[in-house]
Amino acid sequence: MKFIRRSTTKNEKAPHSHIPFRLNFLFVIVFILFAALIIQLARLQIVNGPMFEAEVNSGDVRTETTNVQRGMIYDSTGKLLAANDSSRAITYTKPLNVSATVMYQIANDLTKYISVEDENINLADEIDYYLANPIHEENVKKKIANADSLQPDDLYKAESKYVKQHNLQANLSGRQKQAAILYSKMNGAYSLSTVYLKTSDVTDKEMAEVGENLSKLPGIKIGTSWKRSYPNGESVKSVIGTVTTEKQGLPSDSINTLLAQGYSRNDSVGSSYIESKYEDVLKGTKAITDVETQNGSIVDEVEKYGGKPGDNLVLTINSQFQNTVQQIMEDAVNSIKGSNPYLPGAYAVVMNPNTGAIYALAGVNRDLETGKVTENALGAINQSYVMGSVVKGATVISGLLSGVITPQSNTLVDEPIKLKGTPVKSSLFNRNGSVALTASDALMVSSNVYMMKLAMLEGGFNYVPGAALSLPTSIFDKLRGYFKQFGLGVKTGIDIPGESTGFEGPSSQADIGKALDLSFGNYDSYTTLQLAQYASTIANGGYRMQPHILESIRETNSDGSLGSTVYEFTPNVLNVVPATNSQWKVVKDGFWKVVHGTSPWRTGSKFQDMKPSVSAKTGTATTYHGTAETETLSLVSYAPSDDAKVVIALAFPGTTKATGVNTDAAKKIYEAFWSQVMSNDGLE
Repeated sequence: MKFIRRSTTKNEKAPHSHIPFRLNFLFVIVFILFAALIIQLARLQIVNGPMFEAEVNSGDVRTETTNVQRGMIYDSTGKLLAANDSSRAITYTKPLNVSATVMYQIANDLTKYISVEDENINLADEIDYYLANPIHEENVKKKIANADSLQPDDLYKAESKYVKQHNLQANLSGRQKQAAILYSKMNGAYSLSTVYLKTSDVTDKEMAEVGENLSKLPGIKIGTSWKRSYPNGESVKSVIGTVTTEKQGLPSDSINTLLAQGYSRNDSVGSSYIESKYEDVLKGTKAITDVETQNGSIVDEVEKYGGKPGDNLVLTINSQFQNTVQQIMEDAVNSIKGSNPYLPGAYAVVMNPNTGAIYALAGVNRDLETGKVTENALGAINQSYVMGSVVKGATVISGLLSGVITPQSNTLVDEPIKLKGTPVKSSLFNRNGSVALTASDALMVSSNVYMMKLAMLEGGFNYVPGAALSLPTSIFDKLRGYFKQFGLGVKTGIDIPGESTGFEGPSSQADIGKALDLSFGNYDSYTTLQLAQYASTIANGGYRMQPHILESIRETNSDGSLGSTVYEFTPNVLNVVPATNSQWKVVKDGFWKVVHGTSPWRTGSKFQDMKPSVSAKTGTATTYHGTAETETLSLVSYAPSDDAKVVIALAFPGTTKATGVNTDAAKKIYEAFWSQVMSNDGLE
């Protein structure tokens, strides 16, 4: 093959003659770009590096929590005892690192749209607000010697003192005082915590104007608050207890504990009794929001958990019956207070002897100076009195269990007790003679002497008229040991805080004669609830049941109704009194005879025609108000006699002329119970 070479003319250029120039131009452009990039990187790293590093370091994600609706409280029939009334609210969520000046301005701006009560503003709030104004603070600072050398806290104390001394805050206008109230709440909040600024009487206009200006009010939000209401009356309110308001905040005696549990200072919290006891159940779980901040400002909020409303409590109390019992006790006190100047009140407990469930807990307090009668249901668990002969059933059981009497051999002679160096002691029904009594008959006629002789036998002393009493001090512990098995003189275990154990009298050898008084209920003091637990132990044949007011815990359905049960109380036996059936029969026969016996000295005859049948024991204890002699009228009872469904215990302390008030009140309570709580159809 032959190749032909093409020649180039003078005016033609070679095809690749421009390549070196193009490459050189490209290299120049790339060099310039790289140089610009290096310069920019150097500027970012060297000049602006610290700023960006600080900004990165200033960014954070914090957790904000929001309160949820508190659980509600229902009675045993599903009626609301403690509900939540919702209301519109204005809230403030405090940002990170917000200055006093910013909050001062927000508070001032907010008063353009809402009004708050300022009657209760305190001096400290006024001073704090005055100094939040930067002009005021600067002027005051100039008056403080060596201000620049003081620590911030010390400087502020000095400034506050100066403002107070010169009364600089005195000229605040009404609107400024309102702003001071708002500023105080905002300033007192923790970073990213939410506080209520206004929770009541928020008008439509206020809601609208605040809503329209939220962008100008950083941290301000429109929300909802709740407060307790009592739609079925307040007769059980003292038992339910109270919830603090947002103004009251956390109780001072438990603030550190509650703060450690995640509460905010102005959170509403159960502060007494059931509300306090079951706070963990009722409070629910707060909503959780992750709050992203940059340079102290909130840049994003992401809800992580919507919160869970508190669970609901269902109580054993029947609200209708509770109201009725409360009214019966109030009426009883009002009917006798005119002739009983030292009557401090009266108390009643109605209880299921087989489960410990409390059907009603009622009581009234009477001011001895003014005579005013007020509700005091809690007095049934925290007020103790010398109760008298109602305890004689426990004394008889103590004699049976210690072996000094038996079901087959328990006859003792009732006669005036004449001991050397002491006044004569006798039974009301027998002041002078000698009467042989079985234990059951001794309960029927309420023989004091029978009980004293039991105590002497248990202490190893054989009574001889005129002899000096010789008993070891251990007799006190022995009698009290038996009494405590019934719940007399010990806490009952009720699920309400604050119950009393009662009071034990001195137990030295010098007081040995008081052991005889102890045997018939005229020495130690007990609560009305302890009487109810004692009577229940007799009624059910020896099982000391824990009294309880909580029946169950239930969730809330989406429509607001009661939801599924998450907890149900199981009857709890605290101890068993180890008496045999024949021993229990001795006591139960005695209680039955108090109502249905043939002696004219029996004290429960008012119940004899009631259906189902009632067994009971009344008590009359001699007490004193100063030098004036008074009496406690008490009663324990149960029905039906052969298969008890309900126990009633009452106490009317400090009476002088009130014969029969205890049995009259109990009879009315039984009638109400069978019509309002349980049917007596088929019961004997």
